[in-house]
Amino acid sequence: MLMSKRLQVLLDDRELREIKRVASQHHMTVAEWVRQVLRAARGGVSTVPVDKKLKAVREATSHAYPTGEIERITAEIERGYRGDAA
Repeated sequence: MLMSKRLQVLLDDRELREIKRVASQHHMTVAEWVRQVLRAARGGVSTVPVDKKLKAVREATSHAYPTGEIERITAEIERGYRGDAA
């Protein structure tokens, strides 16, 4: 069962007027517009800690991966799938 919680945000008159105008343009209540904007903003925020990301990058760069022109690498991969000799 989901419980709703109230969030109070203080805005000056100018900000509130602008938000009401934008919400109205989208045919939404201010509350629904704010919920959607907050969901969108939250979606762009990473939940993975920076140190974990850096650890993954450091581990990845410690390995020797094949490099070269994408066409050559792709051709080698396809030859491997087909079982062709190099």
